[in-house]
Amino acid sequence: MFRAMYDWVLRMAHHRHANRALAAVSFAESSFFPVPPDVMMVPMILARRDQAYRIAAICTAASVIGGMFGYAIGYFLTEVAQQILEFFRHNAFADFTAAYNKYGTALILVKGLTPIPFKLVTIASGLSHFPFAWFVILATITRGARFFIIAALLKRFGAPVQKFIEERLNLFAWAFLILLVGGFAAVALI
Repeated sequence: MFRAMYDWVLRMAHHRHANRALAAVSFAESSFFPVPPDVMMVPMILARRDQAYRIAAICTAASVIGGMFGYAIGYFLTEVAQQILEFFRHNAFADFTAAYNKYGTALILVKGLTPIPFKLVTIASGLSHFPFAWFVILATITRGARFFIIAALLKRFGAPVQKFIEERLNLFAWAFLILLVGGFAAVALI
């Protein structure tokens, strides 16, 4: 099951619309889509290591722009944003806003690097009226760090990493799914 998807993404990495598709996934993940761009980014970099930093830049730019959209959801669609956060047990809005305004910088920087869904950070930032310009700067730093670290590691150690991943593809795919679900679960428990 995972092999066919992995092979398809490797083939698609050379398609003329690959970068646009990656940008679309990165944008959507930061505002409303549950699947992180790593699913496309890692195989694309493995297939085109010479363009690793360009791929990371596309992910970063699209993720930050998607984060701005997520921020707008939180800022302008307050009821929708509150329902999203209540789903993850952030139902004490006044306490949440106070904590976010106090620790927002750290939350954005740390959660932007983790498997915790970034869309929750972007929506929460808008909902709590976190300063927009500062949010954009922090989102650029944290998302850039995440994507460029992955790109640098894959560019440097790509061949052995690719071999290691391909030999254990099902294990990596299941581990990734567990991390994804675990990120949502961690948010619900916090």
